[in-house]
Amino acid sequence: MKIKIELITDLLKRERTQKERIFLSASIGWIIFIGFLTWLNGLNDIALVKKFKWDEWFWFGIVPATAPYIFLFIWKKKDQDQDQDQDSNKS
Repeated sequence: MKIKIELITDLLKRERTQKERIFLSASIGWIIFIGFLTWLNGLNDIALVKKFKWDEWFWFGIVPATAPYIFLFIWKKKDQDQDQDQDSNKS
């Protein structure tokens, strides 16, 4: 458990490039926008039970917003990680 907390705090402390900030902002914006559309779709539903459809939000909001980061993590070269670490140590 301690390792997971350290990993999260390290990710939060790391400085992000302008490109990373744009991508993260777009992903969070996408998740919020799809959540709003899912909520609105639930309100406009013909059925008597008007509820938030969590499965739609997950499959159309969360999955598309996080998939590029998963692919990047899988296919990212280890040399890039080491270069970024060396650059941050120089500053």
